Amino acid sequence: MRRGWRLGTAAVLVLGGSIFAVSAEQSDGTDLRAGRLTDLASVVTAERERTNRLTARAAELNVEVEELSSGLADRSVQRVRTEIEHLLDPAGLTPQTGPAVRVTLTDAPEDAATSSGVEPRDLVVHQQDIQAVANAMWSAGARAVTIQGQRLVSTTGIKCEGSIVTLQGVPYAPPYVIVGIGDDLNAIHAALDTDEAIAAYRDDAAAPGGGVGWLVEDLDEETAPAYDGLIDVSWATPIAG
Repeated sequence: MRRGWRLGTAAVLVLGGSIFAVSAEQSDGTDLRAGRLTDLASVVTAERERTNRLTARAAELNVEVEELSSGLADRSVQRVRTEIEHLLDPAGLTPQTGPAVRVTLTDAPEDAATSSGVEPRDLVVHQQDIQAVANAMWSAGARAVTIQGQRLVSTTGIKCEGSIVTLQGVPYAPPYVIVGIGDDLNAIHAALDTDEAIAAYRDDAAAPGGGVGWLVEDLDEETAPAYDGLIDVSWATPIAG
């Protein structure tokens, strides 16, 4: 048994010596692993440099994206602002000044009903009379129209309640003054003269014994203030069932 161990140990030592001898001969006195370690270090260094370059480039691109995004946002905001400024005027949200035509509508005198024999309803100014004058001015190219000094816009509501006219929730008594500011006063006059709805009112105004009042005047310069009321639109919805 002991002799077997001795023989095995001797064989291992001989084999190990043979391996060392072959390695020494192949390496010629140099480290066989040195080249591999050097190559790995070079790869790591190259990859680190490449990563640094890519990181720097990514940072540059991020800055460029932020600058482009900022410029795009600025252009978008400016475009919206330009559109808003363009719409403020036709929406009635800026003052308008210029030559104008002023129309004054008044109820007939209190004694006109007994002296003229006409229907009482034909002796007072109605909502549709005021609207007809305003619409005629718009159709003639008026840049701004006011009623009782209030600027008319697309959401303006005119409501007749007895002898009182309510404009945008504010009640007014006659006389009712409608002013149309425009560059062509002749066109406004022509529209007032030819409008069929106004013609009926003018016939009542010309009734014998005194009828409703109708007065048209030219103004060298008038200012329509900007509309300062609510601009939100609401509407009714039908009840289900």
